[in-house]
Amino acid sequence: MSDHYNAFEISPVPAPGPEAVAPEPFRGIYGMPAFVTIPTNDLAASVDFWVRGLGFFELFSIPGTLVHLRRWAFQDVLLVSAASVPAQAPAMSVSFACVLSQVDSVVEACRAVNPDSVDGPRDTPWNTRDVEVITPEKARIVFTAAKPFDPASQEARNLEAIGITPPGVGRDDSAEHA
Repeated sequence: MSDHYNAFEISPVPAPGPEAVAPEPFRGIYGMPAFVTIPTNDLAASVDFWVRGLGFFELFSIPGTLVHLRRWAFQDVLLVSAASVPAQAPAMSVSFACVLSQVDSVVEACRAVNPDSVDGPRDTPWNTRDVEVITPEKARIVFTAAKPFDPASQEARNLEAIGITPPGVGRDDSAEHA
């Protein structure tokens, strides 16, 4: 028996597809299972980029010290005041789920705020469309959207090669996953 189970009901991410609709911004308060803390030397400029470019909203702030931003449930970012930020983005990134219909609008919105902030979008071998954004604080942010699954695609073959198959394809739905 597998120790993995289908728990998509706790995720705000909708099933992939061209008709997928993004959930509304989540304004509730919860214990955050994970969040990103990003130092910035210009809170106002950072908040402006994250709100206008990346589609986050300000949940609350401590003036001059911290701004808590959010998009969907469990997509939390704390911008914290710092004396300086790195001169360039690190290799590490943080990814946020979105839906396919949001990818182009994120690209356009980020380019409107800072024309040089965006790389992509690009399709990945694991069946997503990703756009990488470098924020004013030099954080490397990836917005990633699952593409509809095509069992005849190269992406499906890539996933199958590592033991990932969709439910009902070559096994029963309760079989163990690799």
